[in-house]
Amino acid sequence: MTVLGVDACASGWVGVVLRDGAFLRACAARDLDTLLAEVPDAAVIGIDMPLGLLETATWRRADLLAATRLGRHRSRVFRVAPRPVWDAPDYATANLRCRELTGSGLSRQTWALKVKLREANSRRCNGDQRLYEVHPEVSFAAMNDGEPISWSKRGWNGQMTRRRLLGAHGIALPEHFDGVVGTVPPDDLLDACAAAWSAGRIGDRTAVPLPDPPERTASGLPVAIWY
Repeated sequence: MTVLGVDACASGWVGVVLRDGAFLRACAARDLDTLLAEVPDAAVIGIDMPLGLLETATWRRADLLAATRLGRHRSRVFRVAPRPVWDAPDYATANLRCRELTGSGLSRQTWALKVKLREANSRRCNGDQRLYEVHPEVSFAAMNDGEPISWSKRGWNGQMTRRRLLGAHGIALPEHFDGVVGTVPPDDLLDACAAAWSAGRIGDRTAVPLPDPPERTASGLPVAIWY
């Protein structure tokens, strides 16, 4: 079975392909459609991007449960606002609308996801049901017997710890990457690996959704983070 893990990065998107649980290759592209076209045989695609926006004036349970699993590192999870917030024309309007609906504001960091969030959700809404939302930090915690990684993914200790965990689960990474992939920040590549690990678990039906059962969008699509 071939699966794909996808993470957003500054230059667009980066993907890691696993075949039968082992690292096969990595790829990168400016837009999501181009990236997915490079792996047409992917049975499952785990993507580190919110999939599914709720119409109700509340936060998604998936994010609240994921944050709880990370304990004191809960800030690594962004809460995803209801759909009306994302329809706002600018950050100021979105922030105000979020406060009106949920009682809390929207961070600029979360608002910066808007373009890629729409890109991923459009793909799934248009029929690509291979896409499942994952969260790398939740995945790494699951690899680590439920314990979140203490070190930041942007530092040496954190990256080496995450790489060691991937290796322990059969994902051995090469020392060097060529071309565009070689310019992708290490933390984004590691996140894509974790997304691929969760995609493999989804494919073999051992993955767990948060929440279980998932919430549903107005059109009936599941809203959950899988690991």
